Amino acid sequence: MNGLSTILIVVGLFLLGGIYSFVKQQMPKGLIVLVSIGAAMCLSAGVLRLDVWS
Repeated sequence: MNGLSTILIVVGLFLLGGIYSFVKQQMPKGLIVLVSIGAAMCLSAGVLRLDVWS
């Protein structure tokens, strides 16, 4: 696990926590969708950068 993949996974998990918080605060659905897309992109990029796939 290199540094960039670790950072991407941590940021993705942080954004997932933000999604949970936004849902609890009843924020607008558009904002929740936007943050969830960002979280999914960060997590998938971090997982795909792992060296297990090669």
